[in-house]
Amino acid sequence: MAAVVTFCVMFAFWVVMSGKLDLFHLGMGVMASALVSWLSRDLLFSGHTKTLGGTLGEIGRFLRYAGWLFWQVVLANVHIAGLSLSPRAMERIDPRIIRFKTVLKTDFARFVLANSITLTPGTVTVRIQDDTFYVHAINPQAAGDLAGDAVGGPGEMERWVAWIFEGGKR
Repeated sequence: MAAVVTFCVMFAFWVVMSGKLDLFHLGMGVMASALVSWLSRDLLFSGHTKTLGGTLGEIGRFLRYAGWLFWQVVLANVHIAGLSLSPRAMERIDPRIIRFKTVLKTDFARFVLANSITLTPGTVTVRIQDDTFYVHAINPQAAGDLAGDAVGGPGEMERWVAWIFEGGKR
């Protein structure tokens, strides 16, 4: 079932990006989407979801997360622009490496979290070693809620990713 959903997503993306609706381009899109779907059928969906409803639920949760992540990227861009345009920028820039342990169990969930952190301006995932993330942040505000609360709970972005892929609470 995951291969069928993957095919549909890939083919829809092909049609949108190519902008061509002639037989040749649609045929190439079907062949390319089918090949990629077959080769990477477990890439988009982690494999723990076996039913169509579970797969569609995961897609819906991911789309909600994508909207939230987009807003976080906008906020981070505003923060970085303000930081760089500030007359006291050198005082406000305080780079650091943040280290935190993740509660995420699957490699794919960790992959999504690492890329989400790197997509957010002001932060870059430097390394993942076992369940520990090392993230470079331009200042404490850019690090934000990555390391979670003082009790060792996950940060907001990590809670979102756990909610999508591992059935965690958001």
